[in-house]
Amino acid sequence: MPYTDEQKKEHIRELQTYLYGISLFDKRIPQVLPDGVYDKYTEQAVEAFQRAYGLPETGETDTATWDRITAIYRDYLEKTPAAYHVFPSRSFTVCEGDSGELVYIIQAMLWKAAGRFDNMPRVKVSGEFDGGTAKAVSFFRSCCGLSDESSVDCLTWNMLVRFLEQRV
Repeated sequence: MPYTDEQKKEHIRELQTYLYGISLFDKRIPQVLPDGVYDKYTEQAVEAFQRAYGLPETGETDTATWDRITAIYRDYLEKTPAAYHVFPSRSFTVCEGDSGELVYIIQAMLWKAAGRFDNMPRVKVSGEFDGGTAKAVSFFRSCCGLSDESSVDCLTWNMLVRFLEQRV
């Protein structure tokens, strides 16, 4: 059965996908978007990979290069999940009236925490720091021996993260 142009394009797209994934972890590898075309950018990414991983720098994907790319990509897939550091700084505070990704994450964490406290108010996860969120923050803070303020500072954030890491 002959090797079709579409099959070739799919293999190139797979190679580019692996290289792109590797480039997210290894800045020595330039990012190449998977489009199924083995162009100069793909060749440069392969060459950079070969240089970084001790292979002959040809820019061509021979068996040794392919095997190494797939092995490195799989190694990254099997690593421990990376922490996502979202709280901006030690002095930052989130309070009623704020909105956005950080508020959404705080609300999701509070919602999960409410599953462990029978009397903790459930929050609506909306990304808007509303009165319900303020009430849940105040409740959580008081459970941790903090003042019953309704804002989330670095200490409150850290306590909430640690609380959710505990197995119950």
